[in-house]
Amino acid sequence: MQVTEISSQGLQRSYRVVFPVQSVADKLNASLDDLRTKVQLKGFRKGKAPIAHLRRLYGRSVMGEVIQETVNEASRKIVDDHHIRLAQEPRVKFPEDKALVDAMADGKADLDFSVDVEVLPEIPQADLSGISLVRETTPIDDTMIDQAVQRLAEQNRTFTAADASHKAENGDQLTVDFTGTIEGQPFEGGNGEDIKVVLGQNSFIPGFEQGLEGATAGDEREVEAEFPGAYLRADLAGKKANFKVKVKEVAQPNSVTIDDSLAKSFNMENVEALRASVKRTLERDFAGASRQRLKRKLLDALSEKYSFELPPSMVEQEFANIWGQVESEMRMTGKSFADDGTTEEAARADYRKIAERRVRLGLVLADVGQKANITVADEEITQALVERARQFPGQEREVWDFYKKNQRALAELRAPIFEEKTVDHLLAQAKIEERTVSREELFADVDEGSDAIAAPAA
Repeated sequence: MQVTEISSQGLQRSYRVVFPVQSVADKLNASLDDLRTKVQLKGFRKGKAPIAHLRRLYGRSVMGEVIQETVNEASRKIVDDHHIRLAQEPRVKFPEDKALVDAMADGKADLDFSVDVEVLPEIPQADLSGISLVRETTPIDDTMIDQAVQRLAEQNRTFTAADASHKAENGDQLTVDFTGTIEGQPFEGGNGEDIKVVLGQNSFIPGFEQGLEGATAGDEREVEAEFPGAYLRADLAGKKANFKVKVKEVAQPNSVTIDDSLAKSFNMENVEALRASVKRTLERDFAGASRQRLKRKLLDALSEKYSFELPPSMVEQEFANIWGQVESEMRMTGKSFADDGTTEEAARADYRKIAERRVRLGLVLADVGQKANITVADEEITQALVERARQFPGQEREVWDFYKKNQRALAELRAPIFEEKTVDHLLAQAKIEERTVSREELFADVDEGSDAIAAPAA
């Protein structure tokens, strides 16, 4: 086998591979000889059929296997001999001349093809010891716990049927049947029976709850409501709908009492146990938000310290993933680029920058983690798999078997664990200042798109 590098540009390499026709014939004969010991042909004892006869019967299919084996062997040789770290699987190209390709398949010409590879870049060294970050935290006080318990109590509020003459007002719960139409035509999801509507919660599209104010049990009303312009279903977004509503019951809210009975409804022994559980939940949520903000600052710092050429295929793949989500969201909401004050061209440029950042940070974290000998233990993978299976009640066994049989899927479980351990390693080296902020600041809405790390990184 003769391998010659024919081009090298940036992270792209191309090699020509020539495998002599005689070597191809030798491989073909060896494969046919092995096949002879495994097949039983009519008129021949097992293992005694002539090679020429086997070639007539199986030559084409066996030659296909020989060519594929040769291609794989050549790809491995190129990677090993040139110490290449692949950014993606090698791409094999045969000549466009069909007659030449047919001659190769018939074993009458040397196998002659090219192998294109894209290599991972060398990650430059950067001084990470000087990274200074601010960890924002919010202390949890009794007021926060009281508010959280109060919300739980209100979510668990009960209602009592009102007198027939009682007119529905904010806070009341109505039980209704309804049939909706748009321009006189029924639409999917426009009907409902025994639906609970709490006036003032704004759980339904604008106009629906307002149209039921003052209703009494037994009333039949026609209510006009309008789907928001950003409604998830693009076919309904911004459209007006008419609903024929029958009010079957009007119920008034009972007073909320925070006592041991409430705690028991949440499988807690008493109020103290409920408050302790709420506090733990708040601590976990606050710690998660603090961690996310600190990680964002770390990624921003890394993004400023590293600049290197990125593998085009990885950027394109990441951009395709992002852009696919953008288009899906736009289809669901019915929004356009103009609605966001931009153009498709400008949006593509912005999201490509996000894709480049994700790939760059992914490669940086992978390099840092490998140099720090960070590993993911089998026990950690198993725990992640258990958590994933729990997300599909009743299908745990199917999920478990799928991941156990799919190495690529298991790698997707490993990636975030590796990433977080590498982030911990970097945070341990950084200079971190603690700062107390308000709850609103801690949970302030931020664009998390650029926080994600491209999958190949980990």
